[in-house]
Amino acid sequence: QVHLVESGGGSVQAGGSLRLSCVASGYTSSSNCMGWFRQAPGKEREGVAHINRVSVPTYAESVKGRFTISKDNAKNTLYLQMNSLKPEDTAMYYCAAVTIRPCAYCSGTSCFDEYNYWGQGTQVTVSS
Repeated sequence: QVHLVESGGGSVQAGGSLRLSCVASGYTSSSNCMGWFRQAPGKEREGVAHINRVSVPTYAESVKGRFTISKDNAKNTLYLQMNSLKPEDTAMYYCAAVTIRPCAYCSGTSCFDEYNYWGQGTQVTVSS
């Protein structure tokens, strides 16, 4: 059974940084895709960043150059380093996995459509 646990959210001022972590169990980061999504109040959930089996990253346009996704396969942990945060980055952030079909080498924003499993989320609030 897949279990994803996020941590690292919080409240920061615009221009600040946060690092999110996601520990996975029942899901092997070294052989699968993993991703980060976010959902702001009143908006649909959107893909933020994705990393494939060989650690090729994909980013939404809105976070390119500011966010960095990475993973530590030894710890089965996914990270999202968020720099230069903006008020519009305020949202619940979710770690995500693909469990219904193989996802190893997917690259590009279309990969966000592959995800079907999300953790409970961690809140990020950016004040101006």
